[in-house]
Amino acid sequence: MAIQDETIYPRTNDFETVYLKSIITNPNITVGDYTMYNDFVSDPTQFEKNNVLYHYPVNHDKLIIGKFCSIACGAKFLFNSANHTLNSLSTYPFPIFFEEWDLDKRQVASAWDNRGDIVVGNDVWIGYEAVILSGVHIGDGAIIGARAVVTKDVAPYAIVGGIPAKEIKKRFSQTTIDKLRQIQWWDWDADKIRRFLPAIMSGDIDRL
Repeated sequence: MAIQDETIYPRTNDFETVYLKSIITNPNITVGDYTMYNDFVSDPTQFEKNNVLYHYPVNHDKLIIGKFCSIACGAKFLFNSANHTLNSLSTYPFPIFFEEWDLDKRQVASAWDNRGDIVVGNDVWIGYEAVILSGVHIGDGAIIGARAVVTKDVAPYAIVGGIPAKEIKKRFSQTTIDKLRQIQWWDWDADKIRRFLPAIMSGDIDRL
């Protein structure tokens, strides 16, 4: 019987769900407390290998994920090296094959367009097999639908879906969204969160 490390596997006898912060080794990936990833197909501890793609050190781009996020099985983060440059007359990545074409190795990153970091806010739910492209910023409290392809920024507390992902609706009224963004309950200590969990779980914004 496998020994369960509670810092990695928060649920008893569940080896498909992990706290991401505990298994990240790449210095260019930052994950907040309590953010979890579930994978019923592959080993969830292989998140960096299986879910963070084209994330090459030469770009120095970052994946930043906030606290209390829920990431479903198969969600993917596609980084800049997946973007063949549109500045060239050809989509072929000649600079990668610098030896073949007598090019300067230092120009290898010119093979793709650099759109920046991927930043995910707090309390974000990313659905099954959703794809987040490089340069995208997702606001706090947003929901990304299953198999959505997110090509542009997502507003806080927006629900998006489709290919490319488009906003379907806001989760709450603008008044409630503004209050939640001001309160930032995810930054409270664990004891305070426990005290206010009934209000959080029941949607009672006034009690917060």
